[in-house]
Parts: sequence; structure tokens; C-alpha cells
Amino acid sequence: MAAPVADSSSGDSGRPPLHMAALVLARGGSKGIPLKNIKLLAGVPLIGWVLRAALDSGVFQSVWVSTDHDEIEKVAKQFGAKVHRRSSEVSKDSSTSLDAIVEFLQYHHEVDVIGNIQATSPCLHPTDLTRVAKMIQEDGFDSVFSVVRRHQFRWSEIKKGVSEVTVPQNLNPAKRPRRQDWDGELYENGSFYFAKRPLIEKGYLQGGKMAYYEMRAEHSVDIDVDIDWPIAEQRVLRYGYFGKEALKEVKLLVCTIDGCLTTGHIYVSGDEKEILSYDVRDATGICLLQKRGVEVRLISERDCSSKTLSAMKLGCAAEVNVADKLLVVEKWRKEMGLCWKEVAYLGNEESDVECLKKAGMSAVPADGCPAAQKATGYICKCNGGRGAIREFAEHIFLLMEKVNSAGKKLC
Repeated sequence: MAAPVADSSSGDSGRPPLHMAALVLARGGSKGIPLKNIKLLAGVPLIGWVLRAALDSGVFQSVWVSTDHDEIEKVAKQFGAKVHRRSSEVSKDSSTSLDAIVEFLQYHHEVDVIGNIQATSPCLHPTDLTRVAKMIQEDGFDSVFSVVRRHQFRWSEIKKGVSEVTVPQNLNPAKRPRRQDWDGELYENGSFYFAKRPLIEKGYLQGGKMAYYEMRAEHSVDIDVDIDWPIAEQRVLRYGYFGKEALKEVKLLVCTIDGCLTTGHIYVSGDEKEILSYDVRDATGICLLQKRGVEVRLISERDCSSKTLSAMKLGCAAEVNVADKLLVVEKWRKEMGLCWKEVAYLGNEESDVECLKKAGMSAVPADGCPAAQKATGYICKCNGGRGAIREFAEHIFLLMEKVNSAGKKLC
């Protein structure tokens, strides 16, 4: 809802800096996709993509998630956001975003500006947020919202049973312009709405000295219905924001044996020999990585039988009975002359946490422990020993394509 435009520019150099808070509204109820806000998208909870962008932008004095659900609260804190537990009054299907924002401000008097970021916009980048923050803080705008440019011709709608003909809304059919000859039109894409407190308290998110911010079309992704999910995953893998440091091509993948290569189950034969099983899909994933020049090595805290590992015929070097996994991976990294950004790591236990944090790409099977899941950049859909390695391999290939395409642009 837009208020009448009135120039109320701020920006007195003598005033203290405005407290700008990012606020992501994430209600537990969803008619379309249950708990959509924390459903994994390309291995990351949906809400995690925008929280990462907001935190890394460095323009917010605080980053919040407003929710009524325990699981969403847990994920929000995992990504470093603060949590506002919204009341049942603003958690209904009929509640508006403005209702939830107004309630938040009633509890947080220190906040001067709200950056309402939609959880369903996973291709948001920190650079977009820093530019909008400048428009608010330095250029004196009271509200700024995101738009995307579209080249779509509109026609009037004709209701059934009415004897009328449709008419063009934004073109002359006799002189249809080519795409390159037409600037297109600006549409709200719902990615974010920034507004100052006084405007919101009057019941508006758009108004005062108002401006739009045009986002790149490839970054304008909004997930509304389930059918969007696979499309959005491909878009995020190609155009999403993965962190402050640039991705590098993976040269080494280190995989924990128990719970990643295997299910973690151990079978013992009558003659007391240890038997392990693995998924053929994972063996294929390892083979594909090796064919692309990625060294794959295995690691375990247990003293696994060398004969058993050899019988698997995976062609991977392995180190077992390891007390400190980080120490071993550090040794391998140095021997190969790699930086940590060139190392990928698949682990599932607390003993894997430090390696997961340091690796350029990391993953945890769907049944990995909470501490490992919290430390990783990708949570697999598959369980350990049930295709997690193959899934992570495909994820690595997609991200390596992203790295290679970025390199080609620089040439």
C-alpha cells in the first residue's frame, strides 16, 4: 500500500546513524508447501539464502526472523539471525506483512528502518542490499522497494459471458516492437521493501520520498508454488550468492567412511570378519569425480580393515584410526599444494565439524548429526551410504560449472 508522496528527506549529518534492521517474515503455516521457509533448496534451507545475503551485506545493525514456529527459529539462529516470536494475532492466514512488521517495531524501539526481505527470494545478493541501504541512509529516501524489468505485452481480460473483444494495454499490434527496441516495464518482484519507522507506523510500506531498486532479472526468483522448486534450484546454483569468498575449482574431496560412504552399520561374519556395504551410486559418483580430475580420499576414526577397503575397489587412498581429522586433511592439502577453497569435504559427525567449516565446499548426509549440519554449506537429500556421495558429486559439478563460466567472463 503506497502513501501519498511527500518529501521528508533525512540525513542530517549531526544525527546518529539510523538503526537499520533486516526482518524476514517466516510464518510456520503454508497452504502451498508445508514449512516452505526451511525446506532445503540446493542443499540450504530456503530462508538461509536471504539470511546469508543480509548478514554478509554488513549494512544492518541487526538481522531478525519473525516466526511462530520452533523449527524455523532453530534454523534462523543456526544462520546467525535473531528471532522475534510473533503473536498468534499476526500469524493467521489473514494477517498481512504490515501487521507483523508493526508488531515487531512495537517490541524494538531502537529500530529506525526496516528492510523487509522475503524468504522466498533465494537469489538475493548483498550488493543489492548495500545499494538500497545507501539510498535510505545517504540519499534520504523514506522507502525503497525492489522491481524487475519485464518485456511482456499485456491485454485486457474479458470475463466469460461478456461479448467484448480484448484490447492491447501496452503495445500497438500494428507496430509490435522488437525486444531490443523496447525498454519493457517495471514490476514489483517482492524481494524486499525498505521503509522508515514513521512511514510504517502510519500504515504504509511504500510512500514519502519513494524510490524503486531494479534487480537483475536472473536474480529475481520468487518461489510461490511447488512446481517452482526444481527450476529455482537450478537458478540458485547458477546465480545465487554462496558467500564472501569466490568459489574455486575442487581438486580434492575427502569423505568420511562411516555414515557417508557407508550407512554406519557394521556386519560381522561367523569368523569375526568385518563386513561393510556401500551404494553403487556412490561408487559411480567417486568414479565421475576421479574422471574429472578430483582426487577422492577416505577417512575414518575407526581402525577399518584395509582388506575390506581394498575389496571395495574404489581407487581411493584412505587413512583410518584417525584421532584428529583436521590434522590429516591439512597434511593432504599441503602435500597437494591446495588452498582450503579447493577442498571439498563430506562428513556426518561432530569430529567432522572443523573440516566442514574450512572446506571450500562441504556437505552432510540427510541423517548427519545436528552439529555437522549446522557447520555445512549443503545438506544432502540422501542419507549416508544411500547415495549422498553421488548427490554431492553432482552438486560439485554444478558449482564447478559456475566457477568455469565466471572465469570465461573474465577472459
